[in-house]
Amino acid sequence: MDLDELLSRTALSAGVGLLIGLERGWHRRDARPGSRTAGVRTFAITGLLGGTTAALARGQSGELSVGGSILLGMAFLAYAGVITVFSRDENRATNTFSVTTTIAGLLTFMLGAYALIGDVHVAAAAAVATAGILVIREELHEWVAKLTLAEFESGLVLLAMTFIALPILPDRGFAVLGEVNPRQVWIIAIVLATVSFGGYVAVKMLGERRGVLVAAAAGGLVSSTAVTLANARRAASGEGAPSLLAAGTALATAVSFLRVLAIVAVLRPEWVSHIAPALLAATAVGTAFAAASAFRGPDAPVDGTRLAGPKPALGELRNPFGFWSVLAMALSMGLLIVLGRFVYEHFGGAGAITGAAIMGLFDVDAMAVSMTRLVPPTVDVHTVATEAILVGVASNTAVKIAIAAIVGRGRFALLVGTVAAGCVLAGWLALELTTAMVR
Repeated sequence: MDLDELLSRTALSAGVGLLIGLERGWHRRDARPGSRTAGVRTFAITGLLGGTTAALARGQSGELSVGGSILLGMAFLAYAGVITVFSRDENRATNTFSVTTTIAGLLTFMLGAYALIGDVHVAAAAAVATAGILVIREELHEWVAKLTLAEFESGLVLLAMTFIALPILPDRGFAVLGEVNPRQVWIIAIVLATVSFGGYVAVKMLGERRGVLVAAAAGGLVSSTAVTLANARRAASGEGAPSLLAAGTALATAVSFLRVLAIVAVLRPEWVSHIAPALLAATAVGTAFAAASAFRGPDAPVDGTRLAGPKPALGELRNPFGFWSVLAMALSMGLLIVLGRFVYEHFGGAGAITGAAIMGLFDVDAMAVSMTRLVPPTVDVHTVATEAILVGVASNTAVKIAIAAIVGRGRFALLVGTVAAGCVLAGWLALELTTAMVR
């Protein structure tokens, strides 16, 4: 390590301590001088102490030897003893019970040392993260106080699905499953759970109207079917106004139409002129319905448990998502994708439309990608490719009607059925007009 690098790393170790010390000093800014264990100066010196000790431990060779490791460990233990004793005395003097300052001091020493012997970017990022966590102390406590057991359980399940189950699933297709990738199917389950959980959080934080629309727009970028299922479950349990939930479903559906158009534009740009009019017409209908329904009637606040009044518009916000229902739907998607690919592979071009309809029942993106890749470039876009993709989109829209009728029921099902039928009709008329003009 040359002199310039040594100086810059030493400066970083002092900067790490200064950053964390600024937060600690601000937090205890009203305390009288001499009444606190550590402030800005102490933390800055702590970071510098860790850096200097690590520099000595590395020695001239630049490598951390056994003797250097022992030196660094002993210095850390000595500092830990000092900061612990003084923090204990401070707690006794102020009649408090907190170990935050002690842990922050130990971490500052270690980050200061790591700035000399490790990656400077990691050291700097860890220091910023530490200061950030310390700053939002009050917000974290308020958030934990408002967190319900159902929310905590759902978050843990979602994290387990993502970081425990997903990495161990095989990332390849299996012949017996029609070359369907299990990991991709599991990702669908994660998307369903995430959309449902995100919608719950959005409604709780933003209120019914804004929360539903924001969650639907974001969810529609990933899976409009998942948004439909989540909104249908909420409508059935009385957790949302049917008109607003239907508006969110319509908005997510409109976003899905644009998603398909973007996929085609990237993979088969020569098809865009034939598909765009139908998809844009359907998008216009869905967006117009969402705008008309969303801003009809007063908004309703949400307190996260139960709204005031004898008949709340949202009722009680329950478990953000049902794991088993999400898993069952993901498995159903996988089976239908297998069936769709089987039909296409065994019936060729004649089965393209049928295959697209089956695949589009749940996964419109996979359907669009499959059609752009499987249909030969020589096939007439008017007879197979365009119709196959649009039929797949229509079947996906029909699924939303089925979900609304079976799961959501009532007014929600009526509104979703109306807008879905309007989207299909508008798309069909636009397709007919486009075909007539081309011919």
